[in-house]
Amino acid sequence: MPITSVTPNQGKVGDTISINGTSLGTTVSVNFGSSVVAPASVSNTLVTFVVPTTAPCSGQVSVSVNLSNGTRSNSVPFFVIVAPTTTGLGQTCLPAGGGPLTVFGTGFAAGGTVHVGALTPVAFAAGGSNTQVTVTAPAHTPAGCFDTQQVTVTTVGGTGTAGTTQVDYYNAPSLATATLTPATGPAGTETTISGATCLIGITDVTFTDSAATAFTGLPFTPVDATSIVTAVPAAAAAGAGAFTITTCGGTSGPATFTVT
Repeated sequence: MPITSVTPNQGKVGDTISINGTSLGTTVSVNFGSSVVAPASVSNTLVTFVVPTTAPCSGQVSVSVNLSNGTRSNSVPFFVIVAPTTTGLGQTCLPAGGGPLTVFGTGFAAGGTVHVGALTPVAFAAGGSNTQVTVTAPAHTPAGCFDTQQVTVTTVGGTGTAGTTQVDYYNAPSLATATLTPATGPAGTETTISGATCLIGITDVTFTDSAATAFTGLPFTPVDATSIVTAVPAAAAAGAGAFTITTCGGTSGPATFTVT
């Protein structure tokens, strides 16, 4: 039996594959599944060929050679690996420090890397789910309040086509330069927080009163990326309290409001 192995034993259309063995010098063609292809090179111990476009999208095929005397060699398995696809993400945004990112698609079982824009690729191991993978996305600090990064997956089957699978990175909001108008008043007072930064994609507004009671999920009206209108909770205790604002980028520092 002249064939001892194929290297690599998995790949995709267009890859060059080596057939290793003995008495291969009279090879005239290579059987790749149901296809017959011409060898790229032939020697007594090595035959090379290119995986044809007629290869199945994925799965195992048998590889053998036909010799000039009309005989056919033994067969060895080869695994065709489909190029991955990305169809969606478990998260639409990430903080600048990065974090868990789940990618949905196909063709992930072979292992590979997740690419987030031009950031350092993140490897994931073979043998997991074929349709989803979770990695820790790398840190990235946007030049402004946020930016958008393309997410693709690369395996031995190739790289998925870039499309609409994108994730936004957010810088945390800041109230360090914000002013409150008014900054004092009874519980229930409506106030405008202005002069802040990165008030984009707000997920929560919280007021913590002088008794350390935190009122989360306060109603608010966005004005622009630097201002919102909100109100002190009606049940807030008198004394110095503070608003904080949370976005995908994190939670701001406090902006003081005194309840009279």
